[in-house]
Amino acid sequence: MHIDETEKRWVWITIIMTAIMVGVLTAYAVGSNVHPPSGFEPIDSTRLHVEGEFMEENLGVKTNPDGSITLTMVAARYGFYPSSIEVPVNTPVKIRIASADVLHGVHVPFTNYTTMVVPGYVAEVNTEFQKTGDFSLLCNEYCGLGHDHMWSRLKVVEKSGS
Repeated sequence: MHIDETEKRWVWITIIMTAIMVGVLTAYAVGSNVHPPSGFEPIDSTRLHVEGEFMEENLGVKTNPDGSITLTMVAARYGFYPSSIEVPVNTPVKIRIASADVLHGVHVPFTNYTTMVVPGYVAEVNTEFQKTGDFSLLCNEYCGLGHDHMWSRLKVVEKSGS
């Protein structure tokens, strides 16, 4: 089989360019200390409602001794539980959410809050909501036929005593 010299040259140029790109990306990742996520917190999704922090009576907003907020939620077809949440503005909020069934995504438009909720793991996000108002909590990962009905309400209010 005969391969034209021009084709050979372009094959080598492509291989060299690929090697350079991989080298640049590797150098950047090592230099910037970029690495895959670690520290996953596994959970048994089939027992969420039976025991532990994700039982129905343990869901919702809790104020910590330092004044920060911990919000515990469950994503399940086709809703977020609790379905209505109220948090104070400009307060650190730790959101812990687990999926009871399939992959879900959580997104609050016009804020910096978005994450994926993978079954079998706890998703934890630390954020602070900067403005008051009513926001929708939306699922942004297709999770089945009722996906478009999967939403909840987030109300960001003024701090009490302000």
